[in-house]
Amino acid sequence: MGCATARASIHRRDVIVVGVKSDQPGLGLRKGGVFQGFEVDVGGYIARHLGASHVTFREVRSDDREQLLSRRAVDLVLASYSITPDRARLVAFGGPYYVAHQDVMVRRSETRVRSVRDLAGRRMCQASGSVSTERVVVGLSIPAKLVPGSSYSDCVAKLRSGAVDAISTGDLVLAGFAAPDLRIVNAPFTDERYGVGMRKDDADGCEAVNRAITTMYQDGTARRLLDKWFGKSGLTLVQEVPEFEGCS
Repeated sequence: MGCATARASIHRRDVIVVGVKSDQPGLGLRKGGVFQGFEVDVGGYIARHLGASHVTFREVRSDDREQLLSRRAVDLVLASYSITPDRARLVAFGGPYYVAHQDVMVRRSETRVRSVRDLAGRRMCQASGSVSTERVVVGLSIPAKLVPGSSYSDCVAKLRSGAVDAISTGDLVLAGFAAPDLRIVNAPFTDERYGVGMRKDDADGCEAVNRAITTMYQDGTARRLLDKWFGKSGLTLVQEVPEFEGCS
């Protein structure tokens, strides 16, 4: 990233639009016209620490996050947005604000899937725009049969109906969908570094986002929000400030 001008930076902007998911319970869910979830709360916290007096939220999907940032329809994106080299060529990333771990969710009655290796030959849902299934079939060379889904909520519906056998993505995403008829295998196999997406060439804004995330962990807000949204999930929640990617 090059040097950002004060005008281009999101730092100290009065109004900030935060892109969040609308269909991922625990992370970002629109209910009665209001967005709620861990990423909604974190996005609001960061935006206020950047100096915004007015914070609004807008729905993003896994397949349109970069487009909405480039069109300036949103200023920040917190939407289970794993930091990857390919994505970092298109957008800048602050954070990560949390390091989740990829895991597997199956129906509770399914007892033969104990790890990601057991997905060989099984139908796994591929949410549009997500890189999680690529980590399984390409990164780990596990020959799962991919079944497309429009979103993770669609994948959960397919899992319940029997159209797929498993879903694999970050454990915070899976924890939001946890229910009596579904279970998380609890055999994590990757790190999912959830970053704050923003437009390129805003080093000042990126550094300000990282300062806000550091403060969020130091003042106890991160611990409180993690417990609020995922305390009952059974996951071991990371309470320390993640190691940042760095801004340049």
